[in-house]
Amino acid sequence: MARTYEVRTYGCQMNVHDSERLSGLLESAGYARAGAGEEADVVVLNTCAVRENADNKLYGNLGHLAPRKAAHPGMQIAVGGCLAQKDKGEIVRRAPWVDVVFGTHNLGSLPALLERARHNAEAEVEILDSLEVFPSTLPTRRESAYAAWVSVSVGCNNTCTFCIVPALRGKEKDRRPGDILAEVEALVAEGVLEVTLLGQNVNAYGSEFGDRYAFGKLLRACGEIDGLERVRFTSPHPRDFTDDVIAAMAETPNVMPSLHMPLQSGSDDVLRRMRRSYRQERYLDIVRKVRSAMPEAAITTDIIVGFPGETDEDFEQTLHVVREARFSSAFTFQYSKRPGTPAADMDGQIPKRVVQERYERLIALQEDVSWSENKAQVGRVVDVLVAEGEGRKDGETRRLSGRAPDNRLVHFAPGDETPRPGDLVRVELTYAAPHHLVSDAPVRGLRRTRAGDAWEARQAGPSVPASRSVGLGMPSLGVPAPLPAVTSACAVD
Repeated sequence: MARTYEVRTYGCQMNVHDSERLSGLLESAGYARAGAGEEADVVVLNTCAVRENADNKLYGNLGHLAPRKAAHPGMQIAVGGCLAQKDKGEIVRRAPWVDVVFGTHNLGSLPALLERARHNAEAEVEILDSLEVFPSTLPTRRESAYAAWVSVSVGCNNTCTFCIVPALRGKEKDRRPGDILAEVEALVAEGVLEVTLLGQNVNAYGSEFGDRYAFGKLLRACGEIDGLERVRFTSPHPRDFTDDVIAAMAETPNVMPSLHMPLQSGSDDVLRRMRRSYRQERYLDIVRKVRSAMPEAAITTDIIVGFPGETDEDFEQTLHVVREARFSSAFTFQYSKRPGTPAADMDGQIPKRVVQERYERLIALQEDVSWSENKAQVGRVVDVLVAEGEGRKDGETRRLSGRAPDNRLVHFAPGDETPRPGDLVRVELTYAAPHHLVSDAPVRGLRRTRAGDAWEARQAGPSVPASRSVGLGMPSLGVPAPLPAVTSACAVD
Protein backbone atom coordinates (compact mmCIF):
# COMPACT_ATOMS: atom_id res chain seq x y z
CA MET A 1 0.00 0.00 0.00
CA ALA A 2 1.13 3.56 -0.71
CA ARG A 3 2.56 5.54 2.17
CA THR A 4 0.15 8.26 3.27
CA TYR A 5 0.80 11.94 3.92
CA GLU A 6 -0.71 14.95 5.65
CA VAL A 7 0.30 18.58 5.01
CA ARG A 8 -0.43 21.16 7.70
CA THR A 9 -0.27 24.78 6.58
CA TYR A 10 0.42 27.86 8.69
CA GLY A 11 0.31 31.43 7.45
CA CYS A 12 -0.50 33.18 4.23
CA GLN A 13 -1.97 32.20 0.89
CA MET A 14 1.53 31.86 -0.53
CA ASN A 15 2.01 29.04 1.98
CA VAL A 16 -1.39 27.61 1.10
CA HIS A 17 -0.40 27.48 -2.56
CA ASP A 18 3.02 26.02 -1.64
CA SER A 19 1.19 23.29 0.28
CA GLU A 20 -0.80 22.46 -2.83
CA ARG A 21 2.53 21.96 -4.58
CA LEU A 22 3.90 19.82 -1.75
CA SER A 23 0.79 17.63 -1.99
CA GLY A 24 1.24 17.38 -5.74
CA LEU A 25 4.90 16.42 -5.36
CA LEU A 26 4.12 13.71 -2.83
CA GLU A 27 1.31 12.24 -4.92
CA SER A 28 3.57 12.28 -7.99
CA ALA A 29 6.08 10.33 -5.90
CA GLY A 30 3.48 7.67 -5.06
CA TYR A 31 2.15 8.88 -1.71
CA ALA A 32 -1.59 9.02 -0.99
CA ARG A 33 -3.35 11.62 1.12
CA ALA A 34 -4.37 10.31 4.53
CA GLY A 35 -8.09 10.17 5.15
CA ALA A 36 -9.93 11.83 8.02
CA GLY A 37 -8.81 10.33 11.34
CA GLU A 38 -6.08 8.28 9.69
CA GLU A 39 -2.54 8.32 11.09
CA ALA A 40 -0.35 9.58 8.23
CA ASP A 41 3.01 8.00 7.46
CA VAL A 42 4.44 11.43 6.60
CA VAL A 43 3.43 14.69 8.29
CA VAL A 44 4.64 17.90 6.65
CA LEU A 45 4.47 21.19 8.55
CA ASN A 46 4.59 24.16 6.17
CA THR A 47 5.51 26.97 8.53
CA CYS A 48 5.23 30.75 8.75
CA ALA A 49 7.73 33.12 10.38
CA VAL A 50 5.38 36.11 10.40
CA ARG A 51 2.75 34.92 12.82
CA GLU A 52 3.07 35.86 16.45
CA ASN A 53 4.80 33.16 18.53
CA ALA A 54 5.42 31.15 15.35
CA ASP A 55 8.42 29.42 16.96
CA ASN A 56 6.49 28.36 20.05
CA LYS A 57 3.62 27.05 17.95
CA LEU A 58 5.94 25.02 15.73
CA TYR A 59 7.83 23.38 18.58
CA GLY A 60 4.61 22.82 20.49
CA ASN A 61 3.16 20.98 17.49
CA LEU A 62 6.36 19.00 17.06
CA GLY A 63 6.16 18.05 20.72
CA HIS A 64 2.66 16.65 20.19
CA LEU A 65 3.90 14.66 17.20
CA ALA A 66 6.80 13.03 19.08
CA PRO A 67 4.75 10.36 20.94
CA ARG A 68 2.69 9.69 17.81
CA LYS A 69 5.87 9.02 15.88
CA ALA A 70 7.19 6.76 18.64
CA ALA A 71 3.98 4.71 18.44
CA HIS A 72 3.95 4.63 14.63
CA PRO A 73 7.05 2.84 13.24
CA GLY A 74 8.25 4.34 9.99
CA MET A 75 6.47 7.66 10.46
CA GLN A 76 8.37 10.71 9.17
CA ILE A 77 8.06 14.38 10.07
CA ALA A 78 9.15 17.14 7.67
CA VAL A 79 9.30 20.88 8.38
CA GLY A 80 9.34 23.42 5.55
CA GLY A 81 8.37 27.03 4.86
CA CYS A 82 9.59 30.36 6.17
CA LEU A 83 10.42 29.29 9.72
CA ALA A 84 12.44 26.36 8.37
CA GLN A 85 14.31 28.79 6.10
CA LYS A 86 15.07 30.96 9.14
CA ASP A 87 15.91 28.31 11.77
CA LYS A 88 17.62 25.74 9.52
CA GLY A 89 19.40 23.07 11.61
CA GLU A 90 18.11 24.58 14.85
CA ILE A 91 14.86 22.68 14.26
CA VAL A 92 16.58 19.28 14.37
CA ARG A 93 18.62 20.33 17.40
CA ARG A 94 15.47 21.27 19.34
CA ALA A 95 13.32 18.45 17.94
CA PRO A 96 15.65 15.57 17.03
CA TRP A 97 12.70 13.37 16.00
CA VAL A 98 12.23 15.56 12.88
CA ASP A 99 13.37 13.72 9.75
CA VAL A 100 13.52 16.46 7.09
CA VAL A 101 13.96 20.25 7.08
CA PHE A 102 13.64 22.13 3.78
CA GLY A 103 13.33 25.81 2.91
CA THR A 104 11.26 28.12 0.75
CA HIS A 105 13.58 27.78 -2.25
CA ASN A 106 13.62 23.99 -2.64
CA LEU A 107 10.07 22.67 -2.28
CA GLY A 108 10.75 20.20 -5.05
CA SER A 109 13.38 18.39 -2.96
CA LEU A 110 10.89 17.04 -0.41
CA PRO A 111 10.28 13.52 -1.83
CA ALA A 112 14.01 12.91 -2.34
CA LEU A 113 14.84 14.21 1.15
CA LEU A 114 12.23 11.88 2.70
CA GLU A 115 13.71 8.89 0.87
CA ARG A 116 17.25 9.87 1.80
CA ALA A 117 16.28 10.25 5.47
CA ARG A 118 14.67 6.78 5.44
CA HIS A 119 17.68 5.22 3.75
CA ASN A 120 20.29 6.89 5.96
CA ALA A 121 18.19 6.71 9.15
CA GLU A 122 19.15 10.29 10.00
CA ALA A 123 17.75 13.78 9.58
CA GLU A 124 18.20 15.56 6.26
CA VAL A 125 18.46 19.37 6.32
CA GLU A 126 18.59 21.20 2.99
CA ILE A 127 18.20 24.98 2.90
CA LEU A 128 19.08 26.87 -0.28
CA ASP A 129 19.87 30.58 -0.37
CA SER A 130 18.12 31.28 -3.67
CA LEU A 131 15.39 29.87 -5.87
CA GLU A 132 16.38 26.94 -8.07
CA VAL A 133 13.14 26.48 -10.03
CA PHE A 134 10.06 28.70 -10.10
CA PRO A 135 7.56 26.78 -7.93
CA SER A 136 4.77 26.92 -10.51
CA THR A 137 6.63 24.34 -12.60
CA LEU A 138 6.08 21.76 -9.83
CA PRO A 139 3.10 19.36 -9.78
CA THR A 140 0.15 20.72 -7.84
CA ARG A 141 -2.78 19.10 -6.07
CA ARG A 142 -5.25 21.97 -5.91
CA GLU A 143 -7.72 22.02 -3.04
CA SER A 144 -10.52 23.56 -5.09
CA ALA A 145 -12.13 22.49 -8.35
CA TYR A 146 -13.58 25.95 -8.97
CA ALA A 147 -11.06 28.53 -7.66
CA ALA A 148 -7.27 28.56 -7.95
CA TRP A 149 -4.18 30.51 -6.95
CA VAL A 150 -1.76 31.45 -9.72
CA SER A 151 1.63 32.84 -8.72
CA VAL A 152 2.90 35.71 -10.86
CA SER A 153 6.00 36.29 -8.76
CA VAL A 154 7.79 35.16 -5.63
CA GLY A 155 9.93 37.19 -3.26
CA CYS A 156 9.92 40.88 -2.41
CA ASN A 157 12.26 43.83 -3.02
CA ASN A 158 10.90 45.96 -0.17
CA THR A 159 12.70 46.54 3.13
CA CYS A 160 9.85 47.16 5.59
CA THR A 161 11.37 47.34 9.06
CA PHE A 162 8.82 44.97 10.64
CA CYS A 163 8.97 42.23 8.00
CA ILE A 164 11.29 39.25 7.73
CA VAL A 165 9.72 37.79 4.58
CA PRO A 166 12.16 39.26 2.02
CA ALA A 167 15.03 37.62 3.89
CA LEU A 168 13.24 34.26 3.73
CA ARG A 169 11.60 34.40 0.30
CA GLY A 170 14.37 36.31 -1.47
CA LYS A 171 14.31 39.07 -4.07
CA GLU A 172 11.36 39.29 -6.42
CA LYS A 173 11.36 36.86 -9.31
CA ASP A 174 8.73 37.38 -12.02
CA ARG A 175 7.26 34.72 -14.27
CA ARG A 176 6.94 35.27 -17.97
CA PRO A 177 3.46 36.55 -18.90
CA GLY A 178 2.99 33.72 -21.39
CA ASP A 179 3.66 31.12 -18.70
CA ILE A 180 1.14 32.73 -16.36
CA LEU A 181 -1.56 32.92 -19.02
CA ALA A 182 -0.90 29.35 -20.14
CA GLU A 183 -1.43 28.16 -16.56
CA VAL A 184 -4.67 30.15 -16.28
CA GLU A 185 -5.94 28.74 -19.57
CA ALA A 186 -5.12 25.19 -18.43
CA LEU A 187 -7.00 25.76 -15.17
CA VAL A 188 -10.04 27.08 -17.02
CA ALA A 189 -9.95 24.00 -19.24
CA GLU A 190 -10.15 21.91 -16.05
CA GLY A 191 -13.28 23.79 -14.91
CA VAL A 192 -11.85 26.61 -12.77
CA LEU A 193 -13.99 29.78 -12.87
CA GLU A 194 -12.05 32.02 -10.50
CA VAL A 195 -8.32 32.75 -10.39
CA THR A 196 -6.42 34.81 -7.84
CA LEU A 197 -3.11 36.21 -9.09
CA LEU A 198 -0.65 35.88 -6.25
CA GLY A 199 2.54 37.66 -5.29
CA GLN A 200 4.20 39.06 -2.21
CA ASN A 201 3.96 42.46 -3.92
CA VAL A 202 1.74 41.53 -6.82
CA ASN A 203 1.46 44.88 -8.59
CA ALA A 204 5.24 45.25 -8.71
CA TYR A 205 5.06 42.47 -11.29
CA GLY A 206 7.26 43.38 -14.24
CA SER A 207 9.98 45.08 -12.21
CA GLU A 208 12.42 42.28 -13.01
CA PHE A 209 12.04 42.79 -16.75
CA GLY A 210 11.56 46.56 -16.64
CA ASP A 211 7.88 47.03 -17.49
CA ARG A 212 5.99 49.06 -14.89
CA TYR A 213 2.74 48.51 -16.81
CA ALA A 214 3.10 44.73 -16.92
CA PHE A 215 0.51 44.04 -14.22
CA GLY A 216 -2.21 46.07 -15.92
CA LYS A 217 -1.41 44.26 -19.18
CA LEU A 218 -1.70 40.94 -17.36
CA LEU A 219 -5.13 41.82 -15.97
CA ARG A 220 -6.36 42.83 -19.43
CA ALA A 221 -4.96 39.62 -20.92
CA CYS A 222 -6.87 37.57 -18.32
CA GLY A 223 -9.98 39.34 -19.56
CA GLU A 224 -9.47 37.74 -22.96
CA ILE A 225 -9.54 34.16 -21.63
CA ASP A 226 -12.82 32.53 -22.57
CA GLY A 227 -14.48 30.80 -19.62
CA LEU A 228 -12.57 32.71 -16.93
CA GLU A 229 -15.33 34.48 -15.01
CA ARG A 230 -13.59 35.96 -11.97
CA VAL A 231 -10.10 37.38 -11.54
CA ARG A 232 -8.73 38.64 -8.23
CA PHE A 233 -5.23 39.55 -7.07
CA THR A 234 -3.38 39.95 -3.83
CA SER A 235 -1.57 41.74 -2.40
CA PRO A 236 -0.73 45.10 -3.97
CA HIS A 237 1.61 47.67 -2.46
CA PRO A 238 0.39 51.30 -2.53
CA ARG A 239 3.79 52.41 -3.82
CA ASP A 240 3.32 50.47 -7.06
CA PHE A 241 -0.39 51.12 -7.53
CA THR A 242 -0.67 52.92 -10.86
CA ASP A 243 -3.65 54.58 -12.52
CA ASP A 244 -3.21 52.01 -15.28
CA VAL A 245 -3.99 49.17 -12.86
CA ILE A 246 -7.15 50.96 -11.73
CA ALA A 247 -8.16 51.43 -15.38
CA ALA A 248 -7.45 47.77 -16.12
CA MET A 249 -9.63 46.70 -13.19
CA ALA A 250 -12.49 48.93 -14.29
CA GLU A 251 -12.23 48.04 -18.00
CA THR A 252 -11.90 44.27 -17.67
CA PRO A 253 -15.30 42.69 -16.92
CA ASN A 254 -13.98 39.56 -15.23
CA VAL A 255 -11.67 41.45 -12.85
CA MET A 256 -13.71 41.63 -9.66
CA PRO A 257 -14.50 44.92 -7.86
CA SER A 258 -12.56 43.98 -4.75
CA LEU A 259 -9.21 45.26 -3.54
CA HIS A 260 -7.09 44.22 -0.61
CA MET A 261 -4.46 46.91 -0.06
CA PRO A 262 -2.38 46.94 3.16
CA LEU A 263 -2.38 50.26 5.02
CA GLN A 264 -0.36 49.21 8.12
CA SER A 265 -0.65 52.71 9.65
CA GLY A 266 -2.39 55.98 8.91
CA SER A 267 0.45 58.03 10.42
CA ASP A 268 3.08 59.44 8.08
CA ASP A 269 5.66 59.29 10.87
CA VAL A 270 4.96 55.63 11.57
CA LEU A 271 4.95 54.80 7.86
CA ARG A 272 8.37 56.44 7.60
CA ARG A 273 9.72 54.32 10.48
CA MET A 274 8.15 51.25 8.90
CA ARG A 275 10.01 52.16 5.70
CA ARG A 276 6.77 52.17 3.75
CA SER A 277 7.23 54.33 0.66
CA TYR A 278 3.83 56.08 0.68
CA ARG A 279 2.00 58.42 3.02
CA GLN A 280 -1.59 58.79 4.20
CA GLU A 281 -2.70 61.09 1.39
CA ARG A 282 -1.23 58.83 -1.28
CA TYR A 283 -3.12 55.87 0.17
CA LEU A 284 -6.44 57.73 0.39
CA ASP A 285 -5.94 59.06 -3.14
CA ILE A 286 -5.76 55.48 -4.45
CA VAL A 287 -8.93 54.62 -2.52
CA ARG A 288 -10.73 57.63 -4.03
CA LYS A 289 -9.62 56.73 -7.56
CA VAL A 290 -10.69 53.10 -7.14
CA ARG A 291 -14.12 54.16 -5.84
CA SER A 292 -14.50 56.68 -8.67
CA ALA A 293 -13.74 54.01 -11.29
CA MET A 294 -15.67 51.23 -9.50
CA PRO A 295 -18.26 52.63 -7.07
CA GLU A 296 -19.28 49.11 -6.04
CA ALA A 297 -15.73 48.07 -5.06
CA ALA A 298 -15.14 46.63 -1.59
CA ILE A 299 -11.76 47.56 -0.15
CA THR A 300 -10.05 45.63 2.64
CA THR A 301 -6.74 46.16 4.38
CA ASP A 302 -4.11 45.17 6.96
CA ILE A 303 -3.30 47.39 9.96
CA ILE A 304 -0.59 47.09 12.62
CA VAL A 305 -1.31 48.64 16.03
CA GLY A 306 1.43 49.62 18.48
CA PHE A 307 4.43 49.88 16.16
CA PRO A 308 7.48 51.21 18.08
CA GLY A 309 7.16 54.92 18.69
CA GLU A 310 3.46 55.10 17.82
CA THR A 311 1.92 58.02 19.73
CA ASP A 312 -1.72 58.66 20.54
CA GLU A 313 -1.79 61.13 17.65
CA ASP A 314 -0.27 58.55 15.30
CA PHE A 315 -2.98 56.09 16.27
CA GLU A 316 -5.68 58.73 15.76
CA GLN A 317 -4.39 59.14 12.21
CA THR A 318 -4.96 55.42 11.65
CA LEU A 319 -8.53 55.76 12.93
CA HIS A 320 -8.97 58.73 10.58
CA VAL A 321 -8.02 56.61 7.57
CA VAL A 322 -10.40 53.84 8.66
CA ARG A 323 -13.23 56.38 8.78
CA GLU A 324 -12.29 57.89 5.43
CA ALA A 325 -11.54 54.69 3.51
CA ARG A 326 -14.63 52.83 4.73
CA PHE A 327 -13.00 49.40 4.56
CA SER A 328 -15.47 46.55 4.21
CA SER A 329 -13.21 44.61 6.58
CA ALA A 330 -9.73 44.85 8.02
CA PHE A 331 -7.18 42.37 9.18
CA THR A 332 -5.54 43.83 12.28
CA PHE A 333 -2.37 42.96 14.15
CA GLN A 334 -0.91 43.92 17.46
CA TYR A 335 2.73 44.64 16.76
CA SER A 336 5.09 42.02 18.12
CA LYS A 337 8.82 41.77 17.66
CA ARG A 338 10.19 39.60 14.87
CA PRO A 339 13.81 38.68 15.59
CA GLY A 340 16.05 39.77 12.75
CA THR A 341 13.97 42.80 11.76
CA PRO A 342 15.09 46.43 12.35
CA ALA A 343 11.87 47.22 14.23
CA ALA A 344 12.69 44.64 16.91
CA ASP A 345 15.56 46.84 18.12
CA MET A 346 13.85 50.23 17.78
CA ASP A 347 13.37 52.53 20.74
CA GLY A 348 9.83 53.29 21.87
CA GLN A 349 8.41 49.78 22.21
CA ILE A 350 4.79 50.26 23.31
CA PRO A 351 3.52 48.67 26.55
CA LYS A 352 1.14 45.77 26.01
CA ARG A 353 -1.74 47.43 27.85
CA VAL A 354 -1.53 50.50 25.58
CA VAL A 355 -1.43 48.36 22.45
CA GLN A 356 -4.40 46.33 23.68
CA GLU A 357 -6.48 49.46 24.40
CA ARG A 358 -5.75 50.89 20.95
CA TYR A 359 -6.42 47.56 19.32
CA GLU A 360 -9.84 47.29 20.93
CA ARG A 361 -10.73 50.83 19.81
CA LEU A 362 -9.70 50.00 16.25
CA ILE A 363 -11.74 46.79 16.28
CA ALA A 364 -14.82 48.63 17.56
CA LEU A 365 -14.53 51.32 14.90
CA GLN A 366 -13.91 48.88 12.06
CA GLU A 367 -16.81 46.72 13.17
CA ASP A 368 -19.11 49.74 13.02
CA VAL A 369 -17.80 50.64 9.56
CA SER A 370 -18.11 47.06 8.30
CA TRP A 371 -21.66 46.77 9.56
CA SER A 372 -22.65 50.11 8.03
CA GLU A 373 -21.09 49.18 4.70
CA ASN A 374 -22.85 45.80 4.74
CA LYS A 375 -26.21 47.37 5.60
CA ALA A 376 -25.88 49.43 2.43
CA GLN A 377 -25.82 46.17 0.47
CA VAL A 378 -29.28 45.04 1.62
CA GLY A 379 -31.72 44.98 -1.29
CA ARG A 380 -29.03 44.44 -3.92
CA VAL A 381 -29.18 41.42 -6.21
CA VAL A 382 -25.79 39.72 -6.57
CA ASP A 383 -24.30 36.66 -8.23
CA VAL A 384 -22.78 34.34 -5.65
CA LEU A 385 -20.15 31.76 -6.54
CA VAL A 386 -21.11 28.86 -4.28
CA ALA A 387 -18.28 27.76 -2.02
CA GLU A 388 -17.37 24.67 -0.07
CA GLY A 389 -16.87 25.06 3.66
CA GLU A 390 -17.19 28.86 4.00
CA GLY A 391 -20.29 28.79 6.19
CA ARG A 392 -19.47 27.15 9.49
CA LYS A 393 -23.12 27.21 10.61
CA ASP A 394 -24.67 26.26 7.29
CA GLY A 395 -25.74 22.88 8.62
CA GLU A 396 -27.66 24.51 11.48
CA THR A 397 -29.21 27.29 9.41
CA ARG A 398 -29.89 25.15 6.31
CA ARG A 399 -28.11 27.70 4.19
CA LEU A 400 -25.25 27.54 1.71
CA SER A 401 -22.48 30.10 1.34
CA GLY A 402 -20.35 31.77 -1.27
CA ARG A 403 -18.75 35.00 -2.39
CA ALA A 404 -20.28 37.97 -4.18
CA PRO A 405 -18.23 39.68 -6.90
CA ASP A 406 -16.87 42.15 -4.32
CA ASN A 407 -15.71 39.15 -2.22
CA ARG A 408 -18.25 39.67 0.56
CA LEU A 409 -19.38 36.44 2.20
CA VAL A 410 -23.03 35.63 1.53
CA HIS A 411 -25.12 32.95 3.24
CA PHE A 412 -28.24 32.07 1.26
CA ALA A 413 -31.21 29.74 1.44
CA PRO A 414 -31.09 27.33 -1.53
CA GLY A 415 -34.16 26.82 -3.63
CA ASP A 416 -35.69 23.55 -4.80
CA GLU A 417 -32.53 22.66 -6.73
CA THR A 418 -29.39 22.54 -4.58
CA PRO A 419 -26.39 24.21 -6.23
CA ARG A 420 -22.96 22.63 -6.10
CA PRO A 421 -19.72 24.37 -5.10
CA GLY A 422 -18.64 26.18 -8.24
CA ASP A 423 -22.20 26.91 -9.43
CA LEU A 424 -23.53 30.48 -9.53
CA VAL A 425 -26.74 31.66 -7.88
CA ARG A 426 -28.44 35.03 -8.15
CA VAL A 427 -29.85 36.19 -4.82
CA GLU A 428 -31.29 39.28 -3.18
CA LEU A 429 -29.50 40.38 -0.01
CA THR A 430 -32.00 40.61 2.86
CA TYR A 431 -29.90 40.98 6.03
CA ALA A 432 -26.52 42.40 7.01
CA ALA A 433 -24.18 41.57 9.86
CA PRO A 434 -20.71 43.09 10.34
CA HIS A 435 -19.03 39.95 9.02
CA HIS A 436 -21.41 38.60 6.38
CA LEU A 437 -24.58 39.07 4.38
CA VAL A 438 -27.66 36.87 4.25
CA SER A 439 -30.24 36.14 1.57
CA ASP A 440 -33.37 34.41 2.79
CA ALA A 441 -35.36 35.46 -0.27
CA PRO A 442 -36.09 32.88 -2.98
CA VAL A 443 -33.12 32.23 -5.26
CA ARG A 444 -33.66 34.23 -8.45
CA GLY A 445 -31.51 32.08 -10.65
CA LEU A 446 -29.17 29.11 -10.64
CA ARG A 447 -26.52 28.50 -13.27
CA ARG A 448 -24.90 25.11 -13.19
CA THR A 449 -21.33 25.56 -14.37
CA ARG A 450 -18.33 23.63 -15.63
CA ALA A 451 -16.78 24.34 -12.23
CA GLY A 452 -19.70 22.63 -10.51
CA ASP A 453 -19.30 19.71 -12.91
CA ALA A 454 -15.60 19.54 -12.02
CA TRP A 455 -16.39 19.60 -8.29
CA GLU A 456 -18.96 16.83 -8.74
CA ALA A 457 -16.52 14.72 -10.75
CA ARG A 458 -13.88 15.16 -8.07
CA GLN A 459 -16.30 13.94 -5.40
CA ALA A 460 -17.13 10.87 -7.47
CA GLY A 461 -13.49 10.04 -8.22
CA PRO A 462 -11.98 6.85 -6.77
CA SER A 463 -9.15 8.64 -4.97
CA VAL A 464 -11.01 11.53 -3.38
CA PRO A 465 -9.99 11.93 0.29
CA ALA A 466 -12.28 13.06 3.06
CA SER A 467 -13.73 16.49 2.26
CA ARG A 468 -11.72 19.50 3.31
CA SER A 469 -13.04 23.05 3.54
CA VAL A 470 -12.01 25.26 0.65
CA GLY A 471 -12.84 28.94 0.90
CA LEU A 472 -13.05 31.54 -1.82
CA GLY A 473 -11.92 34.22 0.60
CA MET A 474 -8.28 34.56 1.51
CA PRO A 475 -6.71 32.45 4.25
CA SER A 476 -6.13 34.09 7.61
CA LEU A 477 -2.77 35.10 8.99
CA GLY A 478 -1.41 36.87 12.03
CA VAL A 479 -3.40 38.18 15.00
CA PRO A 480 -6.90 38.62 13.58
CA ALA A 481 -9.60 40.96 14.63
CA PRO A 482 -12.97 39.31 15.08
CA LEU A 483 -13.77 40.26 11.51
CA PRO A 484 -13.57 38.18 8.36
CA ALA A 485 -10.69 39.42 6.37
CA VAL A 486 -8.87 39.12 3.14
CA THR A 487 -5.20 38.89 3.97
CA SER A 488 -2.22 39.81 1.94
CA ALA A 489 0.24 37.32 0.52
CA CYS A 490 2.49 38.55 3.25
CA ALA A 491 0.21 39.94 5.91
CA VAL A 492 2.88 42.44 6.83
CA ASP A 493 3.48 43.50 3.23
